[in-house]
Amino acid sequence: MSETDRKRAPWKYLVPSAIGALLVLAFLWIVLAPGPMDFTRGQRVRMADYRGPDPTGAPGELASAALIARGAYLARAADCEACHTAPGGALYAGGLALVLPFGTLYSTNITPDADTGIGHYTDADFLKSLHRGVRRDGTHLYPAMPYASYTYITDADALAIKAYLFSLQPVHAVALANTLRFPFNQRWLMGIWSALFNLNQRFEPDVAQSAEWNRGAYLAEAMAHCGECHTPRNLFQALDNRHKFAGALQAGWRAYNITGDRDSGVGAFSDADLSAYLAIGHADGHGTASGPMGEAVDKSLSQLAPSDITAIVTYLRSVPTIHTSDLPAPKLTPASVFHREGPVGDADLQGKAVFEEACASCHSWTGVGPLTRFATLTGTRAVNDPTATNVAQIIISGTQRQTADGRVFMPAFGAAYSDAEIAAVANYATARFGAKRSAITAQEVAKLRGM
Repeated sequence: MSETDRKRAPWKYLVPSAIGALLVLAFLWIVLAPGPMDFTRGQRVRMADYRGPDPTGAPGELASAALIARGAYLARAADCEACHTAPGGALYAGGLALVLPFGTLYSTNITPDADTGIGHYTDADFLKSLHRGVRRDGTHLYPAMPYASYTYITDADALAIKAYLFSLQPVHAVALANTLRFPFNQRWLMGIWSALFNLNQRFEPDVAQSAEWNRGAYLAEAMAHCGECHTPRNLFQALDNRHKFAGALQAGWRAYNITGDRDSGVGAFSDADLSAYLAIGHADGHGTASGPMGEAVDKSLSQLAPSDITAIVTYLRSVPTIHTSDLPAPKLTPASVFHREGPVGDADLQGKAVFEEACASCHSWTGVGPLTRFATLTGTRAVNDPTATNVAQIIISGTQRQTADGRVFMPAFGAAYSDAEIAAVANYATARFGAKRSAITAQEVAKLRGM
């Protein structure tokens, strides 16, 4: 060996070793991330050792109700219907397409049908499925079923949900075949994922926090699983709680920052605003829920007792504030009533023409809905999002909701306008009513159509 080779030899081994060590540290950084409630740094105890009011179960007004009634409330709190009911399909019979970056999953039948549903599930089978993501036959579930959040549901609450589901009419509905690409179609990998990212641990109250906070934590984390949409994911598609509730892209919609940041989060919402948004899907000056959030409000949050909504707000207010750098503070002043004012460049002519034809009658040139407050665009996060993702989505798919305060309806324009026209009107709307003009393209709109 030459003198040069002898000098180079240590580096030949040192560099690969250093790279390997960095990869190990990066892996550990991801796997050893904090849990959803670790931000408090408080002392959490098992429910059996907790001396405060029980934060689990149904609210006080249902405490003495029959098991099935309590289970119905908890099933709504856990938002089971949203994923396990396909559009136009039977309740809880599955078949909803969950479009992912690596293929499509279809939700399964959770009615008590013995052949195609969960009719043969014992209590132990149901708990194993809900808490550990393992079916009765031992097959691992994909974490699109949010068992990493449902793991915090107490056994008693889980079995109340089971009692409710078993009280329903059985529906024979064969599961549709998933279309996932390799290696994501290898279910056995989910066993490894679960071992790394599912603690299989029930909810533990924080003794330093109030009863209302603990109730809100149980509802937000175990039941409503807010983080599954609003918390970004790491390299392995587990929740990255170092950026808890900072926002993420979910099913082609942007789930926005719900931390206390005033510009990019919900810090500018009053408690009454935030409660209203959760309870009816609308808060004056902040907008109306559509897409997956609108569905979560209609099928889950709007069904909760007012005390539970208040508890969730209390919990949300305690989550550390994170700023989402690409979201400016919303523009709060209405646009001019004169349609000739505002964005009039060549790039906006097509968007303006579409807006005049399809949008102005309900949203007005000012952005303040003349017919219903639900149509007001001023102050909404979507038109103040420079990606215009949700603006394009609502134009494509529309919305139809029935709230306690009235009907929310916008027709779907996806079939009426081309990708280029939808991109143009989305960019026009953000320029006219928002703080920063978007630049969404026809190609991006085409991708959103498939989600």
